[in-house]
Amino acid sequence: EGIYDAISNLVPLDVPEIRELSNSNRGAVLCLADAHFNTEFEIKGLFGEVLNSYSPEIFYQRMWYLRDKVKEIVQRENITNLTVFGLGDDNDGILRLTDNLFKLRWGILASTLIYANFLAEWINEVSKFVNVNLHMVEDSNHNQLRICGAPKNAFKGENLSKVIVHTIRARLGNNPCVTVCENPTGYIYKNVVGYNVMGIHGEVKSLKDALDNLSRLYGLRIDYLVGGHMHHSEEYGFDCEGISVGSIIGIDSYSTSLMRSSNASATMLIFEEGNGLVTKHTIKLN
Repeated sequence: EGIYDAISNLVPLDVPEIRELSNSNRGAVLCLADAHFNTEFEIKGLFGEVLNSYSPEIFYQRMWYLRDKVKEIVQRENITNLTVFGLGDDNDGILRLTDNLFKLRWGILASTLIYANFLAEWINEVSKFVNVNLHMVEDSNHNQLRICGAPKNAFKGENLSKVIVHTIRARLGNNPCVTVCENPTGYIYKNVVGYNVMGIHGEVKSLKDALDNLSRLYGLRIDYLVGGHMHHSEEYGFDCEGISVGSIIGIDSYSTSLMRSSNASATMLIFEEGNGLVTKHTIKLN
């Protein structure tokens, strides 16, 4: 009830007027992963230099910068319809409470609503220059509520991604330039100019094995499998690839403990009919 009231009392967004959907032989997919919203930290290097800083304000700055870069790319690539893949781990502070207790600004529900409302506002702004088709994975390890100390996957249905999707749908329900999609499998599936593209959170040992297994499970050739959680890509054959995209958060104390680093980034994939994935834009955010 508190969540419903919080959404209902928000000021309506200024949505764009309906625009025509145009048929094109090109399609674009923007991949957003691992925002870990609500945490605050600073990671330093050997000489005291700052390798990465993060906070809600820095998250907002990165997302508005991303909005501007997305606008540049869609105009340059002549894209009229943009598919957005939300690949999970939107929030922080659920999975490792002991690690994050003193780094969090808000409680879990409050931060989820703040994040969801911001994402709705962000998508609304993007929809002012391109039509948006939004897909989000239902489950990811940091969005999963482990109630009463239950182990991983004990309550897979209890997931804050549902609150995020519900908020976005409620906020953008009157925006004719945005479509919010939910797949019954909990994964993301979209046919982009003739190619079957799936999105998962990415917490798998091998994207290639996951691509093969998902193709067999659903009796459909998966041409491209996109996931967060890792930071590399693998090509498996003609127009067949597993794509692991970067994170909005960038490196944190967990990744440095594993002696791994990467830029904070988002990825936009450009597909062309008959040619598959033709361009991959890595948008560095830090």
